[in-house]
Amino acid sequence: MPQKVDRLSRVNTLLKQELANALEKYLHTPAGMLVSITEVSASVDLRNATVHVSLFGGVPADRREVMEELQTIRCDLQKMLGRTLGFKHTPVLLFKQDLRQERGDRVLAILNGEEPAK
Repeated sequence: MPQKVDRLSRVNTLLKQELANALEKYLHTPAGMLVSITEVSASVDLRNATVHVSLFGGVPADRREVMEELQTIRCDLQKMLGRTLGFKHTPVLLFKQDLRQERGDRVLAILNGEEPAK
């Protein structure tokens, strides 16, 4: 079992690196907005992978637009991963917005007695 966990961890790291490089080249983001891949969780059979994305800056409409664009370019990203990584099965990507950073900032603001940003 530890070999599978170690292998899956390496695959997740590799997917994260390759996707980060691809998004830097192909994703169009509004000015002043930063997109970061915080985590990739591939299934044990490598058929699916959930990609957690943090979005910094921009207004909520910009964030929705970026998440929609990620869904639009998903197939192209999967093809690129298939060519680059040479896996037997290229995982189907599911993009989810990672809100942990925003929630953490909100908690810190409350603890500091500040009005939390919405």
